[in-house]
Amino acid sequence: QVQLVESGGGSVQAGESLRLSCVASGNTFCMGWFRQAPGKEREGVATIYTFSSTGNRGYADSVKGRFTISKDSAKKTLYLQMNSLKPEDSAMYYCAAGGVSCGVPQAYHPSYWGQGTQVTVSS
Repeated sequence: QVQLVESGGGSVQAGESLRLSCVASGNTFCMGWFRQAPGKEREGVATIYTFSSTGNRGYADSVKGRFTISKDSAKKTLYLQMNSLKPEDSAMYYCAAGGVSCGVPQAYHPSYWGQGTQVTVSS
């Protein structure tokens, strides 16, 4: 069992940045970020192979070029740097780990979930 604890959410203006963090209690081969806005399905945002030296990453089309997923293996911490935020990025963001289909956020099925951290972007 891996426990995940997110932090870093908040309220910002459009165009600003936020960095989310997720501390894991153990090691898994894959970690990622999902988000869910009110009335919408949960969607995969970004994934990363944590045991890869190159840290192969995958991104949803909606965030490519604006969001960056990264890891600090020594700290067992996952990050999501979010730049040029838009109102449509507003959602609850969830850290996830383990599971199958890493590398393709839209197809990723994690085994473990965090409790989520809220991101609100106003125009």
